[in-house]
Parts: sequence; C-alpha cells; structure tokens
Amino acid sequence: MNTYFITGISTDVGKTIASAIITEALEADYWKPIQAGELDHGDTKKVEHLISNKTSKCHPNSYALQTPMSPHAAAEIENISIDIKKIKSPKTKNHLVIEGAGGLLVPLNDTQTVLDLIKPGYMVIVVSRHYLGSINHTLLTVNLLKEKGFNVSIIFSGAEHVTTERIISKMTGVPIIGRIDEEPYFDNNVIKEYAEIFKEKL
Repeated sequence: MNTYFITGISTDVGKTIASAIITEALEADYWKPIQAGELDHGDTKKVEHLISNKTSKCHPNSYALQTPMSPHAAAEIENISIDIKKIKSPKTKNHLVIEGAGGLLVPLNDTQTVLDLIKPGYMVIVVSRHYLGSINHTLLTVNLLKEKGFNVSIIFSGAEHVTTERIISKMTGVPIIGRIDEEPYFDNNVIKEYAEIFKEKL
C-alpha cells in the first residue's frame, strides 16, 4: 500500500479538495497531522463530508491548534511545542493520503518544517494554483522534493493557464495528474467525477 503526501506551493491552493479526490479515487485513508484553526470545520471534516466510499477512514490530527496561523506560531500562542516525534502515521492496511499544512517550508517549530513530515517512500503530490509568482513557487517546491529523492507529481488547481502549465511540465519533467477546475461548488458527485478521471494516473 502506498502513502501519498499532498503539499501545496502556498496556502489556499486547493490541497484539501485534491486530498478528497485522491482519497476517493483510491478509497484510501486520510490523515492531516496538524490542523491550525477552524477546528469545528477543519480539513478532516471537510474530507469526510466530500468522500462517499465506505472504505476510507479519516484519522484524528496529531496536533489540533485553535489559532489560524503557521503551526509554529499557533503552537507558541497556545504554549505548546510541536514535537515531530509525536507525529506518528496511523496504522492502516489501506493506502494513506496525508495532507500537509501550507507549503513545504512552513515551520513546525524552531528547526523543522512540513518537509520533515515526508518520509522516504512517500509519493508526493504538489498542488499548484495559478497566480503571479506561481511558476517560481512550483519550480522551487518540485525541485526541492526531487533533490531529496522523492517521487513527485503535480495537480493543477483553478482555471486553465496553458503557457504556465506547459512551462512547469517542461521544466520539472514530473507527471501531471490533471487539473481541478474552478467549479461552482464541490460535493460528493463532483469529487467522485474527478476521482474517476485521476484514478488511472495515481
């Protein structure tokens, strides 16, 4: 069984929707190690609401922080320190989809970042959303992951931007799973449709 780590080139690029689609496509388990803010409507609850298969299980966060900030800052406000040794993958015999927090170099504490949560053997999927500067952010993210030896692929998020997608594909040389359009809304049916499209690329 494979573990898929979903990261983004920034915050609010569509990681949770991508995670729900991949979870549905593989009927995988889902886990978000660190949730900062929105505890009543966190990403785990969003994914639970969006998937419709009966196999997937959503595992609890290792750290659930009240403050909607970078994990290191949210933890500091709440007088705790994030100990990466206490962030242990849930035991499952199923595929596992792990959703990161923000981008790769978002700090967890004074010395470690989200990148330190990605273990050898994980398949890493980078969610890239188009905005001014997104090419640079995507290349930096993908190239760092490649330097670390990870198997990397990309999902584009948002309205199509042909020249941007073409140059990212050409310069990274990594597989492109597909693109999640600007949909009017996302519900079980929309997630299921994307899951069918993406399944063969996973």
